[in-house]
Amino acid sequence: MQALVSLVAAIVSGEASDAVARARRAALVYALAGLFVLVGATFLLVAGFIAAAREIGAFPAALWFGGGFVVLALLLVGIDRLAASSRAKREAKRRREEARAIASAAAVAILPTLLASRARGLALIFPAAAALAYGVWRENAPRSRDDDPR
Repeated sequence: MQALVSLVAAIVSGEASDAVARARRAALVYALAGLFVLVGATFLLVAGFIAAAREIGAFPAALWFGGGFVVLALLLVGIDRLAASSRAKREAKRRREEARAIASAAAVAILPTLLASRARGLALIFPAAAALAYGVWRENAPRSRDDDPR
């Protein structure tokens, strides 16, 4: 039995080291490919700048290229801000829903213990009725545009 366990361990560890080696090679290849893409894109931008400089002059071409990249940067930042705001709203909604689910689960879990004696069961009627009334009121209360779940 000991020999079988050591054989399986050797096979697994050999496969693990092979997988690590493949991942290392893939990471190196992708890093080099990314570097070559960056260098190629730089040369394409330089070629575009040279062509624009021949047509409209070096200074106006530099202004156009500089302004274009500033506009692209501002667009990226603006889109990221919008996405972050949307993501934060979704996360807040998810946290509220999880908190409600946890509170409901805790209430359901403790209910049999509270209902074990008749006096405690009767004592729960008033808070339960108040919670039900509050839930009905919240559901039917007029909402502003900010509270609209759509």
